[in-house]
Amino acid sequence: MCKKSHHMRIGIIGTGLLGNAVGLHILKSGHELTVYNRTKSKTAELERGGAVVVDSAKQVAEKSEIIFVVVKNADAVRKVAFGESCISCGGRDGMVVADMSTINPIDSKEIASEFQKKGITYLGTPVMGGPNVAITGQLVMMVDGDRGTYERYRSIFETVASKVFYLGESGTAHAIKLAMNLQIAMLALALSEGITLARSASIDPKTFLEILNSTYFKTGMSETKAYKMIDGSFEPTFTLRNLKKDLDTINEAAKAFGIKLPMSTKANEVYQKAVDEGFGDIDYTGILKYLMESARE
Repeated sequence: MCKKSHHMRIGIIGTGLLGNAVGLHILKSGHELTVYNRTKSKTAELERGGAVVVDSAKQVAEKSEIIFVVVKNADAVRKVAFGESCISCGGRDGMVVADMSTINPIDSKEIASEFQKKGITYLGTPVMGGPNVAITGQLVMMVDGDRGTYERYRSIFETVASKVFYLGESGTAHAIKLAMNLQIAMLALALSEGITLARSASIDPKTFLEILNSTYFKTGMSETKAYKMIDGSFEPTFTLRNLKKDLDTINEAAKAFGIKLPMSTKANEVYQKAVDEGFGDIDYTGILKYLMESARE
């Protein structure tokens, strides 16, 4: 069931797996949607659902009161925000940019400041959950930036996500997002090595999962995705390459904050090797496949 909010003119820039699913849910919720993606073919499903497809971020800005940005990294955010035919080129005072991209909180603060100079309000709005939950509005969203703007657009955030946490000043939401994605990386590694160890001992990995899920050490991953992992099903909802990119960002943020995260550094090395070996475009849980192959060496 879609939550109700008053009719809005919404834009989405970046219609990959997540942006597409968010857009479909927004359309089902009765809002007007304008979308742009560098690869236009990725907007086809949204266009069939009633979205207006345009040729630039500038045109999205001209047609929208709030724009969700769902792109690869901070450089991509800056490009659509301030580059050629950009959001700022078509923006106006009072317009809102809500950034769902996973980026360094330092970058988030800088982007917010640059937008502010142009009379545009920037909110960090990263989310937890993939396309499978975005399509029904069941994401978990973290929001930072101007509190008044958050309250004004709260209804659309609560349409997109089933839980919304307002965290305060710019950068805080993206910091929590990185901390959350670190959990994903570590849990996938722990499950993968547990499954590999059980198999090596000639134990059905389902037995390992059954016992694990009978304890408080269970997780959503161990109760759902883990069974696809042992069946060798790695259809991507979030690619291994993208999680590796996020580990890069986590380690960059740690360095900027003057701290060391030794397990994050090690995890980054493992995921990098998996990407180098050709596992980058499968689901991040495909780290199991890489670990199983490398364990035999």
